[in-house]
Amino acid sequence: MANRLASATSPYLLQHADNPVDWWEWEPAAFDEARRRNVPVLLSVGYAACHWCHVMAHESFEDAATAAYMNEHFVNIKVDREERPDVDAVYMQATTSMTGHGGWPMTCVLDHDGNPFFAGTYFPDQPRHGQPSFGQVLQALHDAWHTRGDEVARVAATLREHLNQQATLASGPVTREVLDTAVRTLAGEFDPAHAGFGGAPKFPPSMVLEFLWRHGEREMLGATLEAMARGGIHDQLAGGFARYSVDRAWVVPHFEKMLYDNALLLRVYAEWGTDIGVWVAEGIADFLLGELRTPEGGFASALDADSEGAEGTYYVWTPAQVTEVLGPEDGPWAAALLSVTEAGTFEHGASVLQLLEDPDDVQRWYRCQRLLRSARDRRERPARDDKVVAAWNGLAISGLCRAGRLLGRPTYVKDATVVGALLWRVHVVDGRLRRVSRDGAVGAPAGVLEDHGCVAAGFLDLLSATGDPVWLERAGVVLDAALTHFTAPDGGFFDTADDAEALVARPRDPSDNASPSGLSAMVHALSEYAAITGSGRHRDAAEAALATVASIAERAPRFAGWSLAAAESMLDGPVEVAVVGAPGPERDTLEHRARRHPGAVVVVADGPRDDVPLLIGREPVDGVPTAYVCRNLVCQRPVTTLDELGAALTR
Repeated sequence: MANRLASATSPYLLQHADNPVDWWEWEPAAFDEARRRNVPVLLSVGYAACHWCHVMAHESFEDAATAAYMNEHFVNIKVDREERPDVDAVYMQATTSMTGHGGWPMTCVLDHDGNPFFAGTYFPDQPRHGQPSFGQVLQALHDAWHTRGDEVARVAATLREHLNQQATLASGPVTREVLDTAVRTLAGEFDPAHAGFGGAPKFPPSMVLEFLWRHGEREMLGATLEAMARGGIHDQLAGGFARYSVDRAWVVPHFEKMLYDNALLLRVYAEWGTDIGVWVAEGIADFLLGELRTPEGGFASALDADSEGAEGTYYVWTPAQVTEVLGPEDGPWAAALLSVTEAGTFEHGASVLQLLEDPDDVQRWYRCQRLLRSARDRRERPARDDKVVAAWNGLAISGLCRAGRLLGRPTYVKDATVVGALLWRVHVVDGRLRRVSRDGAVGAPAGVLEDHGCVAAGFLDLLSATGDPVWLERAGVVLDAALTHFTAPDGGFFDTADDAEALVARPRDPSDNASPSGLSAMVHALSEYAAITGSGRHRDAAEAALATVASIAERAPRFAGWSLAAAESMLDGPVEVAVVGAPGPERDTLEHRARRHPGAVVVVADGPRDDVPLLIGREPVDGVPTAYVCRNLVCQRPVTTLDELGAALTR
C-alpha cells in the first residue's frame, strides 16, 4: 500500500511511495504528530540520482522489520534535497558539524522544534567496518530520547545555537592581488599527472576553469579540459559528463549525469574553442537536448547512475561486447582505442570507455561510435529525474546561448529561448520565482537565492544572444525580488527569502560547491545587468556581495571559482560591447571576436534600441556592422574591422 509520498511531485519522493515506512513530506503536520506521540523526527534527505540513497532504501526502507520499528518509534520525513535546498543546507551543516563530513543519503534526528541532536549519512543494514547498523542506530536513538532526555535537549540546544552563528569572514574588495593569490593557490593544488585539482574523488572544476579562462591562465585550464574530455567521466558515445570521478585520473565515474554539471561545462568548453573543445561542447548540447529535455521544453535534473539494479551497467563494456557489435575486424581496434581491456577498469571485467588518443582513422571511429551507441540504446536506460529546477535551467540557458553564438549553432539559442519562456510562464507566480516544476505544473517550494541569480543570468544571456529587450525586463524583475527579499545586513545575501518558511536557522553559504552558490550567481547577474543598463544600484550590490567572500576567494579558491570569475570581469570594467548592424557574415565576425574576449558582456542587435541602454544611439557606421566597446560607462570610438575591435578589447 502506498504511503503519503504517493501524492508528491518529486520523482525522488515517488521512488519511496511504496516503502513500508510511513513517510511524511516536510510539513508542520509531521512535527505536530511527533509532538502528539512524544517521539523524535527522523529526517532522511537524498535525491533521485544518488546511488547510495538507492542502496540504503533497498537495505532498510524496503525492509518490513526496519520500517515497522521506524513507524513505531519515529515520525519519518523524506526530503528531496534538490527540491528543498534550504532544508538540506541547514541539516547538512549540522551533519558536518557533528561528524566532520557530509553527503547523501543524509540521516538526521530532530526534536519537535526541528532541532537536530543526531546526524549521519549512509548506515548499512548490518554492522560493517566498525560502523553500526541502521537498526542499532535507531534503537540507540529511541533509548536516548526516552531515558536521556536532558542530554538530548542539551545537544539540540547547542546545535541550534551553532547553526545560527553566521561565519565571520574577513570583508574587503577582491583585488587583482587576491586573484593572483588565488591562481597561485590553485597551482599548488593542481594535479600535474592527471590535471584537475586535489586527489580522489575528483569533480569537474567548471567554475574554477571559468575563472582561469578569464584570468588568462591557459595551462591548467587546457590540461584539465582535455583530461576530462578523454577520460571515462566523459560519455564517449553520446556526450555529457558524469558527476565525478572516483579516482584521480578521471577513469571511473560515479555514473549519474547532472544538469548543472553539463550546463556549466558546455559553457567553458565552448569558450575554450579548440577542436576538442568544440567537439565536447557540441556533444554536451546534444546530450542536453536529446536526453534531458522535457516535453514542456525545459531540462530534467539528472540521469540516474543505476540501471538493471546496479551502477554503471548502461555505460560499461567488455572486449567481447565491443566485438559482438562491431565484428572481428573493427571490434579489437575500437576496444584498444577506447581502453576496453580483458582485465577491465570497472567491475566484473568491464571497462569505462576512454579516448586517450585521437583515432588514426576518424571516419572509422565515427562509424564504430554510431554502432556502439545504437547497441547501447537497446540496453535498459538509467531512470530520469524529470523535475525542472529553475537555477539549473538558468545555467543551461546560459550555456546554450554562449555555445550557440560561439559555435555558430543558432538552434541552441532557439532552444534556450524555449527554456526561458517556460521559466517565466510557469515558475514566476505572482511576481515571485518558484524553484521546481514537473509536467508543466509548478511546485510549492519557493525559489532560493541560486534560482534568482542563475535565472536572471540566463535571461541576460538571452538578451545578449537575441537582442530581445523582454529578457532584460524579466531579468530586472527577478533581480529586484532578490535584492528586496534576500539581502543581508553586511551586504551579502541569505539563501532564503525574508518571508520564506522559518527553519531552525536561516541558511547562508557563500561558497561554491557542485554548482554556483546563490551569492556568486547573484554577483554575476548583478554585474552583467549593471554593465548593460548602467545601474549603479546593481553594481554596488554586486561589489558589496563580492566583498563578503574575499577571504574564501583568497584562502580556498576551489570553493569560490564563480565569485572569482565575476571579480575578474568586474576588475576589467567589465568590457561592454554592443554589436549593431544587419545580420550576416560581417556582423557575425565582429560578434564572434567580441565573445571570444573572456568575460565580455556582449549584446547584438540590428540597430539602436531605446529599451536596452547599452544599445541607445548605437548606429552602424556608414551602414556597416559596427562594434562599440565600453568600460565603466566610458566608450571608445566605434570600430568596424576585426583589427580595430581586437585593439579596443585589449586596450
